[in-house]
Amino acid sequence: MSIGIHPAGSPSAVGADGGPRPPESRRRRRPFDLLPYALVTPLTLFIVGLAIVPAAFTIGGAFFRMQPLDPPTRFSGLDNFRNLFSDAAVRTTIGNTTLYVLIGVLVSTVLAIAMAVTLQKKFAGRGVLIAVLILPWALPGVVSAIVWSTIWDSNAGLLNSVLTSFHLIDHYQVFLGQNRLVTIVAIELVQIWQITPLSTLLVLASLQNIPGDVYEAANLDGCSTWSTFRRITLPLVRPGITVAMVQAVIVTLNVFDQPYVLNGAAPTGASLNMQTYFISFQNLDFGEGYALSLLITVATLVMSFGVLKLVYRAVEF
Repeated sequence: MSIGIHPAGSPSAVGADGGPRPPESRRRRRPFDLLPYALVTPLTLFIVGLAIVPAAFTIGGAFFRMQPLDPPTRFSGLDNFRNLFSDAAVRTTIGNTTLYVLIGVLVSTVLAIAMAVTLQKKFAGRGVLIAVLILPWALPGVVSAIVWSTIWDSNAGLLNSVLTSFHLIDHYQVFLGQNRLVTIVAIELVQIWQITPLSTLLVLASLQNIPGDVYEAANLDGCSTWSTFRRITLPLVRPGITVAMVQAVIVTLNVFDQPYVLNGAAPTGASLNMQTYFISFQNLDFGEGYALSLLITVATLVMSFGVLKLVYRAVEF
């Protein structure tokens, strides 16, 4: 094959017989391949069936009176929402969940930043420590609660045993179920223990993206360790902190396993997700259950977006 020149001056491929080859647009097009779409379609349908369809049922069911023991199902407008806000148990769980979110997000974020800054420096056993750090996050919530129940137990718990051994208390204490604040703090510590590893890894990933030249310039300018941390590390690591806080908001706002396993149905530690379960499957009022689920979803979106707007800042190196 050789290259020829058209009268207009543009190059054109010439065939073996000396004639010009047809333009690219006239060439035979490749047939449409359905295989990629056929491979993706089952997964797409699964995601739609698993997420979008239940969400549509939840939004629709929130405005209907759905009680299997008192048929028929009928449209009720905003009655389900009015009944929820007039329910003392729901108001109590709103307060409990607010405390879960405030304590969990604040403590897990502070711990994550401190641990990430520590793990940023290379030292012997750093890789092993990071691997061990992931274990609490990898455990299911039920397993974590069962493990911690051996610590909080009022009869043979590890904490009571340690405190009495050091003569800090003269008899075993009941940590869960009596005092509301103590119960929530004790339960939330279990969740903090579980969600902090992921937050730490998210912040650590952002820390490792900061160029070392920035810290070298700060040292040359005579910045102290605290000044470097406050003026360089924290501003540049805000994207990672934002993601860590958002995932902490989502997890703490939807807490269920830890309070249910550790404290049962006691109102001192009940969460909104637990109340959704009680309304739907104990009271068999699916309309109010749908309504409360919808409120939790909206609250999760609003709080996550609020954290994103308040904390996140774009970083360019």
